Amino acid sequence: MRRNLLRERLTAGQPTVGTHILSCWPTLVELIGHSGQYDYVEFTAEYAPFDMHDLDNLGRAFEVADLGGMIKIEQTQYTHQAMRAIGSGFQSVLFADIRTVEDAKAAVNAVRAETTMAKGVRGRGLLGVGMRRDVGMVREGGQPAYVDALNDVVISIMVEKKSCVDDLDAILSVPGIDMVQFGPSDFSMSIGKTGQYGDPEVLDAEKKTIEMALKKGLHPRVELRDPSGAEKYLKMGVKHFCIGWDVRILADWWDTKGAEMRSLLGSKTEAAAKPVAKAAGNY
Repeated sequence: MRRNLLRERLTAGQPTVGTHILSCWPTLVELIGHSGQYDYVEFTAEYAPFDMHDLDNLGRAFEVADLGGMIKIEQTQYTHQAMRAIGSGFQSVLFADIRTVEDAKAAVNAVRAETTMAKGVRGRGLLGVGMRRDVGMVREGGQPAYVDALNDVVISIMVEKKSCVDDLDAILSVPGIDMVQFGPSDFSMSIGKTGQYGDPEVLDAEKKTIEMALKKGLHPRVELRDPSGAEKYLKMGVKHFCIGWDVRILADWWDTKGAEMRSLLGSKTEAAAKPVAKAAGNY
């Protein structure tokens, strides 16, 4: 079984840095690994087109690049996508749309093994034995090392709904949760203030999430478009960040460099003459 690099860093109390991709092209993972600056890559599958072969290929790329792999999945796919991603070589799962204690328990159940061998606070789940990449197809399936590997999978949850924030103490008390991330976009929408990231209610909910996670010995994680936004979170005790999205990096480059080239040419396209709405916040 492959070492879980993200789990090792969390256990050692070390900070972590990740980055997001929506593309399934494994070469991007290799390029990220070549930088030597990242601990893991999050494949934001909630928004991306992919198939089961893509998950296997990304799993191979994580191994080649010596990186951890995280997958973000939507609620209707918790059990299936978590199982298939872990089997492909992902060692962390980020569960979106947590609303209740039952949702948090469902996330843990989708990751941990169904066995009395499960260790303490990391919880017991519903996964059985499989014949997938994580166990060499047939080489290590059904062994104690498989149970240990499932126990080490890093479980992250999104706190992004009002009901989740309202019942946060109970939700973060569910055994097995490791990392916690506040989602200002969904939260602001859930309270009828879509896109108002600076609203006091949104900021208070984020502060509550981070403080309660730290109080319970969990690891708050923050997504940032740029490291310049990290300072206030560092002061709050956050040590885990996921920065940049491949699609946002490309969009920013095409916007700015295309405009620079047009300026040098003294020309402007019809599209460039029209105002374009920019996304606020970290996205």
